[in-house]
Amino acid sequence: MLSEQSTPVIRASLPAVGAAIGDITALFYRKLFDAHPELLRDLFNRGNQANGEQQRALAGSIAAFAGMLLEGPDARPDTMLARIAHKHASLGITSDQYKIVHRHLFAAITEVLGDAVTPEVAAAWDEVYWLMANALIAVEARLYQEAGAAEGDVWHRMEIVERRQETPDAVSFVLRPADGRPTAPFRPGQYVSVQVELPDGARQIRQYSLSAAPGRADWRITVKRVRAGNANDAAGGQPDGEVSNWLCDHARTGDGLTVSVPFGDLVLPEGEAPLLLVSAGIGVTPMLSMLDHLAAGGSARPVTVLHADRTPADHAHRGEQRSLVGALPDARLHLWYEQMDDQAPEASTGRVDLDTVDLPPGVTAYLCGPLPFLRAVRGDLLRRGVPAEAIHYEVFGPDLWLGQ
Repeated sequence: MLSEQSTPVIRASLPAVGAAIGDITALFYRKLFDAHPELLRDLFNRGNQANGEQQRALAGSIAAFAGMLLEGPDARPDTMLARIAHKHASLGITSDQYKIVHRHLFAAITEVLGDAVTPEVAAAWDEVYWLMANALIAVEARLYQEAGAAEGDVWHRMEIVERRQETPDAVSFVLRPADGRPTAPFRPGQYVSVQVELPDGARQIRQYSLSAAPGRADWRITVKRVRAGNANDAAGGQPDGEVSNWLCDHARTGDGLTVSVPFGDLVLPEGEAPLLLVSAGIGVTPMLSMLDHLAAGGSARPVTVLHADRTPADHAHRGEQRSLVGALPDARLHLWYEQMDDQAPEASTGRVDLDTVDLPPGVTAYLCGPLPFLRAVRGDLLRRGVPAEAIHYEVFGPDLWLGQ
């Protein structure tokens, strides 16, 4: 809860801070990486730094948190905090690193806003930062405890025991602990981080959903090649994917990988209530884990599965998804492809059209895919009367949608 003395200061200064947050975060990252170059080399996603997505995500999280403190002083934005905390835990973030961020962030705020940062303003935003940081530290401590890991000690070696080319741009890897121990438990929908040493010596980290059910001797991840785009196309100016492309090009059966224990808050709920699983592109991977788990348990709950892709040939695990849906007695599969061929006569052409899908009362929706896709589907679900609290999502990359 924000203190009584800080509330009016934050309310008055939030517009100015919000207007300058882009400049603040850009300067913050420059200061942070000048002082700690190892963080850019071995922790932060260099691709997201290059295209500015990480800065926008940080800006969104801080502004959203401050706004939530003002709008709901007696509530805590647990959904937002959980999403960030799971990502941090998967990277092995420690509580001491919040102090480093605080030092460089507030130096940037002071430099950008100048005389507007009075002692009262500085104290109020300091309170906001530590309310958010301490809440995250507490959630992350619980996640580490549940994973049986010391703070930040989430990494272990795994061996690739199978490599399979799923589509021209997507490869699946079956992983087994290198020390012969059983795989750690996880919940359907969760992800792991993979750390790869690149040719320049950097140890970059990316997250990949576990794309098969838990409870098996092995894990599986599916990695899609990330191709560079320009500012005018769907890739949004992103660079080539450093880690994903390296895995697709170089990782082979018998190789070792450094992998985290599983994390992630987009998880399949227990019970018999109806489910709606909606994905696009490689966003199919957490949905495969959920479907595999349901099929393995002989679930009879109603499940509606929607997937969108460029073409049938680009649809990773297409046959497997169809088989898993077919194994469930009360499941329906709806497919959309931007370009159609005779491989998928049952599919529709174009984008997902929720108006053609029956939504059972009390449905809970799980979404995964590119951010524009998530925004469109979420809006359609709200329009169809699905409550906001019943719509959950996972976005691959920095979450530019925090607080929504």
